[in-house]
Amino acid sequence: MVMADETKNRCTRRTRIVCISDTHNCTIKLPPGDVLIHAGDLTNQGSYSEVGNHDITLDAAFYARHGPQFHNKKAESPEKCQALVKNCPSLTYLQHETATIRLSSPTGPRTKFTVFGSPLAPAFRNWAFYYPPYNSQSPCDDAGTVDGGVEHRASPWDDIPANADIVVTHTPPRGHCDDRGGVDRPAGCEALRRALWRVRPRLAVCGHMHEGRGVSRVSWDLSREYGERDNGGAAHWQDPGAGSDSKISLLNLTARKSGRPLNNDGLWQEDGRRGSSPAGHREEKDASGENGAEMIAPGWCGRKETCVVNAAILKSRFPHAGGKQFYKPIVVDIDLPVAVES
Repeated sequence: MVMADETKNRCTRRTRIVCISDTHNCTIKLPPGDVLIHAGDLTNQGSYSEVGNHDITLDAAFYARHGPQFHNKKAESPEKCQALVKNCPSLTYLQHETATIRLSSPTGPRTKFTVFGSPLAPAFRNWAFYYPPYNSQSPCDDAGTVDGGVEHRASPWDDIPANADIVVTHTPPRGHCDDRGGVDRPAGCEALRRALWRVRPRLAVCGHMHEGRGVSRVSWDLSREYGERDNGGAAHWQDPGAGSDSKISLLNLTARKSGRPLNNDGLWQEDGRRGSSPAGHREEKDASGENGAEMIAPGWCGRKETCVVNAAILKSRFPHAGGKQFYKPIVVDIDLPVAVES
């Protein structure tokens, strides 16, 4: 475990993260980068030939109940479809779990980060990986009506570990990159927004709402619970790739080349209390051997800002009147700590 006083003396390097989501079975040309993040809706219906909330075969429980509605002519095997993504050595598939990633390529930045990834989204119609929507006033102890009775349930986002540098979810947080065409209110998850306030990761990558594609830099108000400072948000993000010949939308979160550094050093500090290891944390191919270690409860003093990126690629929605339209990939340059050689 690296404590705050040790981490302050560690150098960082620029790491280029290519962010995409909602490709819906479309093949796009990807720009170079150190890390590729896909935040869900990779396919249309998750069949074995597609796989690579619409990737329904990856949700085995959902597919057991509703599979015939989608694949009535040929049943698919969730196990085989999951194996395609889980057994690929160059992919890290996260289904509501955490991994520590070490970039080990000799030509890369050789940095390290902890990422939590989840395909979950608030229930809407009949798709996979859905959970009951949470009351916006009380996401962590919400009252949901079931058969006329009241059920109290915990937020699934309580599982995000306090030391996460990057959070990847399919759903956006409420009020950030969650516009939905024709809907006059935010469509994101309030429980997720409050979980992001608790953790304050450097980067939160999402998709789901195609119209919400964009960037929102969230300045957290540490003086009040779940507070934010008014800093413009996604509505005022000027897409540098719009109307240009560039094939990407570049977001520079470093101090290099006139960038605006993210106000988040990723540090967490000991306050005398100890918690359990991060939920669902597992070792990666190039991960450090820290999983299973006892966590130090964080103070988050250096985590004042989170950048939310809705990386939806498909601009149009089914039936795509006038043909399919696409957004450009959002490429994020961010400083991450250099991995310490063991």
